Amino acid sequence: MSSDVVASDPSLTAPAAESRPKRWRRRLAILAASLAALAAAGWSVKTSYFTEAAPPGPRARGPAVTVESALVAKGGFPVTLSGLGTVASLATSVVKSQISGQLQQINFQEGQLVKAGDVLAQVDPRPYRLTLAQAEGQLRRDSATLENAERDLVRYETLRKKMADAVSGQQVDTQRALIEQTRGTVAIDQALVDQARLNLDYTRIVSLIDGQVGLRQVDQGNYVQASDPNGLVVVTQLSPITVVFTLPARDLPAVLKRFRAGEELPVSVYDKDRGKPLARGKLAAIDNQIDPTTGTVKLRALFANEDERLYPNQFVNAEVLVEKLQNVVLAPSAAVQRGAKGAFAYVVGAENTVSARNIVLGPGNGDAVVVESGLREGERVVTLGADRLREGASVTLPTPREAEQAPRKAEGAARDGAEKNGARDGRS
Repeated sequence: MSSDVVASDPSLTAPAAESRPKRWRRRLAILAASLAALAAAGWSVKTSYFTEAAPPGPRARGPAVTVESALVAKGGFPVTLSGLGTVASLATSVVKSQISGQLQQINFQEGQLVKAGDVLAQVDPRPYRLTLAQAEGQLRRDSATLENAERDLVRYETLRKKMADAVSGQQVDTQRALIEQTRGTVAIDQALVDQARLNLDYTRIVSLIDGQVGLRQVDQGNYVQASDPNGLVVVTQLSPITVVFTLPARDLPAVLKRFRAGEELPVSVYDKDRGKPLARGKLAAIDNQIDPTTGTVKLRALFANEDERLYPNQFVNAEVLVEKLQNVVLAPSAAVQRGAKGAFAYVVGAENTVSARNIVLGPGNGDAVVVESGLREGERVVTLGADRLREGASVTLPTPREAEQAPRKAEGAARDGAEKNGARDGRS
């Protein structure tokens, strides 16, 4: 009965039923107020950030960047291909003795220039003179025997014509065979004489080519023979001389087309630092196959080398001039930048602002590059400081006087730094 009284009493049940919705409404109100406060704070931060980062007016581009620039020009451009090469002599002769004997004389100085036919050394000729005299004696003896046999044959044939029974036919045939046999002996004797004379000539060791002799391998008084592996000396031709260099296989069609057409392709060679050219010549030959291991092809260039600046086995850098383009747009290689969309350059426009412009490049070298499209003659492009630029950035170009003094200032700073370092080293 007490429970029925509690359930039916409104004063006891109403607060308990209404307490839960009120608590949820208070929580929702507090949450809404918090979200509103956070939103207001975020808007305030965002507004102040953009207001400070991008104020209105000309200062929106930021401070001007000091850069260096150059003008785009038109002119001729030589298309060259370069590769590593080695100087190779046209002829190298290892001078050897063709006979055995004692070396009596050496008639050259190491490093001397010689001509073909110059006597370089002398082998003792006395044994070979005796051999020649012996061969000549045998030749005279057998020649006399041949002459006597031929006279006997004439006699036999004459008697046979007069008296058929005086000489038999067999005797005549035997005499004819004897003559042929003696003629063979005389021919052998003549060959022995010629060989003896040749060996006697070989006692004078001569150079077979024009060139420069190297270091001698034997001394006077040594016994030399044809089987000596090193010979007496090496003669190397220095003028004219060649350079064998390599080019990538992808460059071969351009060179091969003009070479087969009969055009003369100039070739210049430089030292390892690629400074001034050592010599200028022309392309002489192209190898008939590509090296599969390196993907390159060998080429040979010919040089007069009258000043002997090229030396056999010298390493050089070779450049072959394939063609010379005329009236093309040229830009400094330092102005070319690389991006996700390819090559581009920063062009300085009105009010010293820059714009990035995509360009199509042609052949180039270390200093300039051909621009097939994207730039025009007379436009100014940034060559130094492009890494700090963006589209529409303001730039400051040095005046001609400042540009002229910049290298001097840099040189002076380097000199001052060196002097300070020297003084500091001296104190230490």
